[in-house]
Amino acid sequence: MLTTVNKNVINYKCVLVGDSAVGKSSVAHRYISNDFYEFQEPTIGAAFMAKKLNIDDREIRLEIWDTAGQERYRSLAPMYYRNASVAIVVYDITKASSFEGAKSWIKEISKRAKSNCMIVLLGNKSDLENERKIDENEVNTYIENRDILHFKTSAKTGLNIKKIFSETINKLLKENKEGFIKQKNLNEVKVKNSKWC
Repeated sequence: MLTTVNKNVINYKCVLVGDSAVGKSSVAHRYISNDFYEFQEPTIGAAFMAKKLNIDDREIRLEIWDTAGQERYRSLAPMYYRNASVAIVVYDITKASSFEGAKSWIKEISKRAKSNCMIVLLGNKSDLENERKIDENEVNTYIENRDILHFKTSAKTGLNIKKIFSETINKLLKENKEGFIKQKNLNEVKVKNSKWC
């Protein structure tokens, strides 16, 4: 969801989804406050966080919704990602079933979120590379023909956490700018083609 409060302030809604215990909350906390908690309590329903950034003289307000991964909360997820600008889907590289879960989340988001919702896939817990259970070739094959950004991350070490959000926000800003230019050009064409009586 893009909401312009004034010409210099832009709001983006970001939702984190994925199976339970893949590290969604840890990713969010590492980005928001640069903290990591070894024993993170499970999220109940969803948790809300926000961060303000300044990019090119514009204030960006990123609203982050961290959703619960437990099956009993899954039915609540659509109300969080329905109007999201970006959905960050997290899986745990040490747990093969979590990648299957991520694919299920992506399928659901593709069907039920708005058509221009950006999807970002995170292979989290890369600090446990020696315990990897998911073949990287499988992941690369999966994303090959899909418009999905993919990152290897570690909420524990901070690997790529800032990069995910900066690249995502820059892509959103670029798409919004291009959309604005296209709309402006379309309006100019309409004006040129209009006939005055």
